[in-house]
Amino acid sequence: MAYAIIRTGDKQFRVTPGEVVRVPSIEGEVGSSQSFDVLVYGDGNAVQVGAPLVSGVGAQGTILEHGRDSKIIVFKMKRRKQYKRKQGHRQGFTAVRIDSIG
Repeated sequence: MAYAIIRTGDKQFRVTPGEVVRVPSIEGEVGSSQSFDVLVYGDGNAVQVGAPLVSGVGAQGTILEHGRDSKIIVFKMKRRKQYKRKQGHRQGFTAVRIDSIG
């Protein structure tokens, strides 16, 4: 089974064809095609490692949806100093189905 490690949004993801992966928000309409840079490509027999990218290999995907993850709470406190800060954050994501690698 072929796999690839792609880079998007300053994060890396291991993907296989047919897999749905949630990546940080990217531009594009739902249903449009998106291409990704491949850092590592493996086809079951051999592994190609790029420096920094594998030449001639790319990953194609289709954007399925845009959304926002659940809220996380960021709480900072210094004991005995009366310092407390509470902040919430919701990270945006894009769900992408990987169509082909190669």
